[in-house]
Amino acid sequence: MSENFPKSDSVDIMLFSEGTYPYVKGGVSSWILQLMKGLPEYSFGVCFTGATPLLDGQPMEISYEFPKNLKHLEVHYLFNDTQVDTIKPKSIKGSEKGFEAIRELYKSFKSQKGEIPEILQNIDFYLKDVTFNDFLHSERAWEFLTQTYNKNCPDIPFVDYFWTLRNIHKPIWSLAKIVKELPKTKIYHAPSTGYAGFLGALASYTNKRPFFLTEHGIYTRERKIDMLSADWIEFKKPSLLQQPEEYNYIKKMWVSFFDKIGIFCYHRSNHILSLYSGAQQIQISLGAPKNRTKIIPNGVDVDGLMQTIQYRQDPPQPIITLIGRVVPIKDIKTFIRAIKIASQSIPDIQGWVVGAVDEDREYVDECQQMALALDLKGGLQRFEGNKTNLTFKEIQNSPDKIKFFGHSNIKEILPKSALQTLTSISEGMPLVILEGFAAGVPCVATDVGSCRDLIEGGINDDDKKLGKAGSITGIANPSALAKEYIKFLDFENGQWKKAQEVGLKRVEKYYKQEMFLQEYKKLYNEALNISWDELNERRE
Repeated sequence: MSENFPKSDSVDIMLFSEGTYPYVKGGVSSWILQLMKGLPEYSFGVCFTGATPLLDGQPMEISYEFPKNLKHLEVHYLFNDTQVDTIKPKSIKGSEKGFEAIRELYKSFKSQKGEIPEILQNIDFYLKDVTFNDFLHSERAWEFLTQTYNKNCPDIPFVDYFWTLRNIHKPIWSLAKIVKELPKTKIYHAPSTGYAGFLGALASYTNKRPFFLTEHGIYTRERKIDMLSADWIEFKKPSLLQQPEEYNYIKKMWVSFFDKIGIFCYHRSNHILSLYSGAQQIQISLGAPKNRTKIIPNGVDVDGLMQTIQYRQDPPQPIITLIGRVVPIKDIKTFIRAIKIASQSIPDIQGWVVGAVDEDREYVDECQQMALALDLKGGLQRFEGNKTNLTFKEIQNSPDKIKFFGHSNIKEILPKSALQTLTSISEGMPLVILEGFAAGVPCVATDVGSCRDLIEGGINDDDKKLGKAGSITGIANPSALAKEYIKFLDFENGQWKKAQEVGLKRVEKYYKQEMFLQEYKKLYNEALNISWDELNERRE
């Protein structure tokens, strides 16, 4: 498939996608596509990085049709060991100067300084001074590993420390090689810190071009939640043989690594963008220079979504829809429990789960089995990729109270939904809440990310005066969720209608797609039309 990707020697803007576009639908992928399609006057490139070519054991598939102004797309996998397999081990000493710099990099992960050590800012260090072969096989690399092990954690098995430290550092050489071969680019833009942000920062250091960072969720916080579930940091022995101190120290190593490269990204960025004020404050607390931070909320196609209201029943059926990936961070199981509780008061209630099911198939199976165990059904479907063996109409007409649709067209889903819900344990600024408001659907969500700001008003005092477009509960609290579902589905009390009206006003006034695109156009034009020196002066 990669031979069919668009290729170009130069682009206006290079977007760095970590595990999102063009393979995973929704969330950041939707934002990337929205940005490209909404700003056709610029040429875009996308550099995708992932762990391995497989998703839930299956080859990943392209999920989007490419817009015309996507002129370049390249795909890289950081943990598939292809690069390692092509290197034949041989005895080498390794560069003394180079490994002294590696020690400085390692020390910098524990320091409070914002900048990556100067010698490591240019890709020539990784490609010439200390090559990947040096890092894997040289005597100095072995000395570095054993010394840091003996100093920091001699009580845990060396093999676990060896593979963890090697895997933490290994991608840096891959990223340097990627930067060397990127097309000529005027602006680098990453939608997260992590590997995507580090790529953007390294490219900016090397090629002296502007770097923008837009954080949709705070990367380091989300990695602390799901890091240990990733295949590429699993231990090399059965979990029953692991000791608690091993588990904690290995986790701490990864967290420290991502914390530090986040700070590197902040200090290299010309603009550090967030979606809501709470995220901006977190960025500043984590080391982002305050004068470079700016809030640009997401925007949605308000006019297009409002047209779907004409297809809504009055009153709507008691259908509550959760639009999101079926993964643990979305806490689908709490949603299923909440529907079970609410069904005791509303016998014909339905809970629709609409979102990708190919990221964590084991969790999907667990959710379906839970629905079966609670006598809500929902466990009769089989999925191939995101495709179910049943048609949309068959799922819709089934008697099940919990229904899994896979990834579906929201313009078909939202007019049939009375309420939208998010039961996540972590979010950034969920576009689906805004899309629901524009389609006339109030929302009940957990108090994470910007959910409270979206539902209760967080832009300014006028936004708050509009009122509430739904309600907020604590995380992992199915009883509280069920109570809110029951309240809004009692259409005679007027709560649902009032929340619908507030949501429509809020999204129309503050979250139109045109506003979002205009803000990015302004930043892009500024960076394209002033000198590098002047742009850097504005960073200070």
